[in-house]
Amino acid sequence: MQLSDRVTGGVLVVLGGLAAWSGSRLPAVPGQDVGPAAFPLLIGSGLVICGALIALGIGRSFEAPEEEVSATGSRLSGLRVLIPPALLLFYMLASEPLGFLLTGAIIVFAVAVALGARMRLAVPLAVVAPALVHLAFYKLLRVPLPDGVLPAPW
Repeated sequence: MQLSDRVTGGVLVVLGGLAAWSGSRLPAVPGQDVGPAAFPLLIGSGLVICGALIALGIGRSFEAPEEEVSATGSRLSGLRVLIPPALLLFYMLASEPLGFLLTGAIIVFAVAVALGARMRLAVPLAVVAPALVHLAFYKLLRVPLPDGVLPAPW
């Protein structure tokens, strides 16, 4: 069963709105600029925006047409479903010794390549994305991430 983009986008808008509304009701923590409401508001707002874009069909022209997969297709193509749990296990084992930046770069690069990105995009994305995530966790949320071999410059 396939749902239309309007239905799935509408569901995301509702879920995002509920997350933002629930997050806004969380009490503030005295003495802190960023309280417990910040993360649910951020995620909820993102879900509302993405859901609205999906429901309106914006970006649909960027999608590649689905290829028909024959029953006798590549036997290894079904193993792609193991990539997310494998990368999660890799993060658990490698984040302390390697550090967040290096582990994150490896994970982002692996996911980008697995999803078919060209090296021109995969390499810069693997460099920039973990740095931005680390910066957000370190500066905004004040959550320390493992330094490992390559500590963050901030």
